[in-house]
Amino acid sequence: MTTAPRTEEAAPAPDRAGVRLPGPRAPRTPRRNPRRHGSAWTPWLYLLPALVVLGGLLVYPIYQLGLISFLEYTQAQVSGGEPTTFQGLGNYGALFSDPQFRQVLLATVLFAAACVVATLAVGCALAVLLTRIRALPRLALMLAALGAWATPAVTGSTVWVFLFDPDYGPVNRVLGLGDLSWTYGRYSAFALVLFEVVWCSFPFVMVTVYAGIKAIPSEVLEAAALDGASQWRIWRSVTAPMLRPILVVVTIQSIIWDFKVFTQIYVMTGGGGIAGQNLVLNVYAYQKAFASSQYSLGSAIGVVMLLILLTVTLVYLRLLRRQGEEL
Repeated sequence: MTTAPRTEEAAPAPDRAGVRLPGPRAPRTPRRNPRRHGSAWTPWLYLLPALVVLGGLLVYPIYQLGLISFLEYTQAQVSGGEPTTFQGLGNYGALFSDPQFRQVLLATVLFAAACVVATLAVGCALAVLLTRIRALPRLALMLAALGAWATPAVTGSTVWVFLFDPDYGPVNRVLGLGDLSWTYGRYSAFALVLFEVVWCSFPFVMVTVYAGIKAIPSEVLEAAALDGASQWRIWRSVTAPMLRPILVVVTIQSIIWDFKVFTQIYVMTGGGGIAGQNLVLNVYAYQKAFASSQYSLGSAIGVVMLLILLTVTLVYLRLLRRQGEEL
């Protein structure tokens, strides 16, 4: 029995100088890193506790809010006197056919827009001022702003009502306005609430923008100043573009806060003003749900507010993405 001769890989031939050249190397099989096993699920495992908490505190209430908005849910259904019936989009149809709802929706949008613009203007101006003053005035301004920020909304609203009181308030005496009632007229009442909302909201914008300005390299601002740019031109052409991601955050946060204002309107105008002239959506939903026991209509208003805020936020982020901004 003959066996086939064993073939071995030929050794590399020496070159003319007698030096043996290296032969071709066998390809190495890639080793599997055991540390990467299951790495795709590792971040989700770390986020799982937070997701469970958010699911219980956010997702489930939103689900219940949307469910009640599709039902006939009044005091009769709560007490068990009548069965709960499915209404579909009937509550939304009744809501949008109500002229008072359309008026309140328009007033809420305009009031929130004015609050957001005023808050950003005051917060950004004071943030720039903090970079121009010395340490002691800066500390005093920061403490005063943080004090306004830490004041509860009910307390701040009560204090502002007292300051502008027509009989005992010091503001009318200083300005010589006599017995002018700020909460009697519709626009003056909205202006008074706007002042209080800006007063308790601008510290967040001021501190955040100030931190962003301090993170900008000083060489950039000095170069712009040496080129002859004014302070306004430096802010508009240098500082604001570099702060745009921070401005996006404070703008979206201000929109969410100011669109769902409740405490200031309810306390300062006595639940919405004379004949509901100062109603906003949050107070209007409260009146429908708890004052009138129409919980389904109140839930429908809440869903409308949620959709409006989501739409505004997504549109704003999409516009920034089109401009090539990284958030």
